[in-house]
Amino acid sequence: MSRPDAPAAADPACTDLAPAAARSGPVSLALARVARLHRNAAGRRLRALGLFPGQEFVLMHLWDRGPVRQSDLIKAVDLDPSTVTKMLQRLEQSGHVTRSPDPRDRRAVLVEATEASCELLRDVAGVWGSLEELTLTGLSEGERAEFVRLLGVVEGNLCGESLASDAGAGSGAGSGSGPGGCAAE
Repeated sequence: MSRPDAPAAADPACTDLAPAAARSGPVSLALARVARLHRNAAGRRLRALGLFPGQEFVLMHLWDRGPVRQSDLIKAVDLDPSTVTKMLQRLEQSGHVTRSPDPRDRRAVLVEATEASCELLRDVAGVWGSLEELTLTGLSEGERAEFVRLLGVVEGNLCGESLASDAGAGSGAGSGSGPGGCAAE
């Protein structure tokens, strides 16, 4: 029996039958689908602010930390360096960040949020708030808390795998210190 506050059945276009190869991993398939849908919903909201998905993570980091080396920013957001470079180019062209040589090491580049980008802070927080409400519609406060707890367990499992594979690869990229917060900075 369904709860009266439960959302309507999911759209069949969003929940079509699982591909045969994914049937052994229904949770993994559900996570992949939810992550894609969440990113798309975030993208629609961020476009209204002139941002692309992921750029808000870069800006959030800069708003919280102030100027940082580009290499440290790449580690913090846990994305491919070429992806972050492209994001920074777009953010720089739109007047949201500046890049300059680090005065302590001229080979390094410092990235800084501009005053103009700070005007987006409240709007980005609003986007995240509305996305949170959309995402959790139909869940009670207790279910929301349990969902966050369970996602934390799943994140911990995946962080352990990510950190182990990064250590084995000897790579700085993908260090697991991104928005998910695998490692303390």
